[in-house]
Amino acid sequence: MRLRTPLAVLGAAALLLVGPPLLAAGDGSATGTQIPGLRLMVPNSPGGGYDITARTAARNAEDAGLTHNVEVFNLPGAGGTVGLARLVSEHGNGRLAMSMGLGVVGAARSNDSPRTLADTTPIARLTEEQDVVVVAADSPYETIDQLVAAWRKDPGKLPVGGGSSPGGPDHLAPMLMARAAGIAPKDVNYIPFDGGGELLASILGSKVAFGVSGVGEYQEQIRAGELRLLAVTGPKRVSGLDAPTLRESGYDVDFTNWRGIVAPPGLSDAERDKLVRLVEELHASPQWRKSLKENGWDDAFLTGDRFGAFLDAQDERVVSVLKELGL
Repeated sequence: MRLRTPLAVLGAAALLLVGPPLLAAGDGSATGTQIPGLRLMVPNSPGGGYDITARTAARNAEDAGLTHNVEVFNLPGAGGTVGLARLVSEHGNGRLAMSMGLGVVGAARSNDSPRTLADTTPIARLTEEQDVVVVAADSPYETIDQLVAAWRKDPGKLPVGGGSSPGGPDHLAPMLMARAAGIAPKDVNYIPFDGGGELLASILGSKVAFGVSGVGEYQEQIRAGELRLLAVTGPKRVSGLDAPTLRESGYDVDFTNWRGIVAPPGLSDAERDKLVRLVEELHASPQWRKSLKENGWDDAFLTGDRFGAFLDAQDERVVSVLKELGL
């Protein structure tokens, strides 16, 4: 357990197990760091960024021969804090880990529960990625400037959806975008969804005017023509996608998201180190390198105590940005 100032309070709920274990037992030939019975929790609905990251990591670990069997399951709710509460309650369980990211940091700031990210054991930061600003294929907005012009006229009538709670990446990105466009963040009609899967249905169903989510979540829909990509939020264009950055479009925004893995509190040094070694072996595998490229993820590998220090800094960042935006 890390001795850190609590981020915020969290909620709890019953376990939702989605489907059978993702990976079947291997043939006994795996040579990686074996953790029998390892379970990887996804704290939001299927189809979201945490879900895609977790299932990709589990599949890559199996394909690389690093592990025989990893069970991936979903426990959605309250922006990831329901899963976080469950994780913290599993004190000393070295066979459980959770896929998470900036969204959980933000949700921990906007929920009321006695459990915090400070109570977890940090394992590794895996990826960094840009958010995308997307609309449905039949949307009247064909460029980011057209969207922003309509947004400026009446911010409340153009709801924006995101796959995270207030304080999470899909909330912070459009708030920073609004400020850069001369729109008061408090006037933005932000509608949170529990992950990118739920958000996608609302964008396609025109329940929101536009959505903001991770590039890896919606690449398939963008390339299939179901979604129209208007802009990306990071410092550079995304290879293979035809869209400008917000900054080159005249909006002073440079925002990226990240994802990682944490484990329950109370692990022994040996248990923690075994999880870290497994993730290090995954990170070094050609299967994972291929997945980074295919999903548009940037490598942002960071482990153990350095990842813990990064989590502290991210909490401070969320608080600072929310205060700066008057939220």
